[in-house]
Amino acid sequence: MKKYILAIDQGTSSCRAVLFDAAYKVIGIEQKETKTIYPQSGWVEQDAHEIWANLLEVLQGLLRKTSVKLAEIAGIGITNQRETTVVWDKTGKPVYNAIIWQDTRTAEKCRQMQNCELAGYIPQAAGLVINPYFSATKLAWILENVPGARAKAANGELLFGTIDSWLIWNLTAGKLHITDYSNASRTMLFNINDLKWDEKILQYLNIPLNMLPEVQSSSQVYGETARDVLGESLPIAGIAGDQQAALYGQGCFTAGTAKNTYGTGCFLLMNTGGEKVISRSNLLTTIAWEIEGQVTYALEGSVFMGGAIVKWLRDDLGIVGTAEETEGIAESVADNEGVYFVPAFAGLGAPYWDTAARGIICGLSSGCGKAHIVRAALEAMAFQTRDVLVCMERDAGMPVQELHVDGGAAANNFLMQFQADILGCQVIRPQQIESTVLGAAKLAARALVPCN
Repeated sequence: MKKYILAIDQGTSSCRAVLFDAAYKVIGIEQKETKTIYPQSGWVEQDAHEIWANLLEVLQGLLRKTSVKLAEIAGIGITNQRETTVVWDKTGKPVYNAIIWQDTRTAEKCRQMQNCELAGYIPQAAGLVINPYFSATKLAWILENVPGARAKAANGELLFGTIDSWLIWNLTAGKLHITDYSNASRTMLFNINDLKWDEKILQYLNIPLNMLPEVQSSSQVYGETARDVLGESLPIAGIAGDQQAALYGQGCFTAGTAKNTYGTGCFLLMNTGGEKVISRSNLLTTIAWEIEGQVTYALEGSVFMGGAIVKWLRDDLGIVGTAEETEGIAESVADNEGVYFVPAFAGLGAPYWDTAARGIICGLSSGCGKAHIVRAALEAMAFQTRDVLVCMERDAGMPVQELHVDGGAAANNFLMQFQADILGCQVIRPQQIESTVLGAAKLAARALVPCN
């Protein structure tokens, strides 16, 4: 009898493998941080080989730690950092580092696109604003700047994928080059109306269609892992981008339900059902998931700097030792003493989409100390979330009565209470705050009938 679901969460900061039982109780977790590379200002990369090696390490470590037999595992669900771009040849060698979603090197290319015939077309066709955040211009940059890449792509020698595609290609020893609708909808290359790769955008960016993965459901059995990866073949049965997976994991299945994930960034999604709500406020219209031929859409506001603010306080300024201690530090002062933090380290995301913006801490006086800066940093996450939620309620024409929250920073009681106070609604935190990986497990389980 199959007792377990194995879920993979390849995020921006780390790779995790989580084993769930049939009641979605966590049996074991293995995690490893992923190094991030900053070649120059605005450039953010990771080594795609390291991402794959880390996945193998955490999978093998989890199996050793839990002593669970592969024969007891029904299958695998995968969730991943979205928009991050990998291009590799058919031998499995990446032609360049993975370009991370935070990267802004293609800002000038996007400005050019905003002044061409695609300016009004892309928001309607892809549901997205023209921005370096998405995969399209990252892929075009690789083809234009890596020696020989353009010719190899034209000859059908190169493959493109977001992180889900890269992992699945390796897990299946090159047999599957696929993605799901949720990840495809984040590339700025996918038409969310026709549900296929958009030839007009591909032609403008000179991207060959044969590089792109096949788009499949978010919950189905796609194929099996190669036997030599883990020693036995396991079905791969669920795929979703991390924020859509969190929406699913939080049980936001009906129109009007919303969640916010406090991860590296903050990502607020509202389920809009089968209706595509085109934002008037620079939010994104995205595919939440596609299951059994039915597409569910969502409105999304993406905030680039969430938990990464605390990481900066810890690793770069050295004013906190751990993320956990920020709660007590923030509560040690009565208020922020007029200190405000705009963490635009990589520009501003929704609803501003300003790639030229940079971070600022203002209102400092001689009466301010470390605690005020820490408090302002936590408050910045809540203020950015409120900016998005106000726009979302206006676009959807419905108020958010309660906000489901997850992600690492959702464990911070000060932050969650401050968020509830400035939103004026209930903030609901589940016992299992890691909803992203739970969503991947549930999507896989849905396709694996014996586990339901």
